[in-house]
Amino acid sequence: MDWKEIQGNWVLIPRNPIGIIHFLGGAFVATAPHLTYRWLLEQLAEKGYVIIATPFVNTLDHIAIAKSVQLNFDRVIERLHDSSALRKRYLPIYGLGHSMGCKLHLLIGSTLSVERAGNILISFNNYAARDAIPLVEQFNTTFAIEFTPSPLETNKLVQERYNVRRNLLIKFSNDTLDQSAALKEILQQRFPEMVTAQTLPGSHVTPLGQDVKWQPGASFTPIDALGQWFKQEVYRDLNQLKRAMLLWLNPLSPP
Repeated sequence: MDWKEIQGNWVLIPRNPIGIIHFLGGAFVATAPHLTYRWLLEQLAEKGYVIIATPFVNTLDHIAIAKSVQLNFDRVIERLHDSSALRKRYLPIYGLGHSMGCKLHLLIGSTLSVERAGNILISFNNYAARDAIPLVEQFNTTFAIEFTPSPLETNKLVQERYNVRRNLLIKFSNDTLDQSAALKEILQQRFPEMVTAQTLPGSHVTPLGQDVKWQPGASFTPIDALGQWFKQEVYRDLNQLKRAMLLWLNPLSPP
C-alpha cells in the first residue's frame, strides 16, 4: 500500500476499504501530512480505512481554508469513484483533525453541507491570532489582526450550526495547548450523549510520532537497551491513541 498524490491530496487505499477518513493536520505541519503523520495514518489504513490527507497552508482566513480543503476532498472522492478505485459506492466518511485541523473540520461541519459519520478531534485549540502567531501584533500597530472566524465566532458557529452529531474528542495529559474542555461543553449541549471525550498519555506532538528503527548489534549493549526503551515509550502513547480511535470508529472490531 503506497501513498498516491491525487488532486493535490495524499491518498492511501487499502484492498477492502470499510470507511474513508479525511485527515487535516496542525497549522505548521499540514503541508506534508503523509510524512509528518505517516505512522498514525498508515496504521488506520492497515485496518481498512481509505486515508485522504489534504495539505494546506495556514492563513488568517480559516473559513477559506475549510472550503478549499473540502473542495479538494470532494474532487478526490469523485476521481476515485470515476476510476473504480473505490468499488463500493457508499462508505462512511469520518473527519480526523489534529490541532488546527480540528477547527477546520468544525468549520466544514458548520458552514458546508457535508455527510459525516463522525469526527475525531485531537488536541483541539482555538487561539486568537495574537496567541497563535508569535509577535503578530508587532507587525501591524494600526489594525488588529485576527483569524476569520475569531475564537468567539468559531464557538458561536459550532454552537448554532455544527451538523456532525457523533464526535470523539481526544486530549493528552501533557498538552498545555489543548482547549478540548470548552469544545466538549458546546458539543454536549448541541448533541447530548453523542460526544465522547478521552484523556490519553502524551503531548501535543504525540500524533506526529514516527516509527523508530532500532536494530541491536550482535551483542546487546546498554546503548541498545536505551534505544529499545525509547522505542517502547514512543510506541506506548502512539498505540494508545491508535487503539482509542479504532475502537470508536468500529466498537465491534478489535483494534
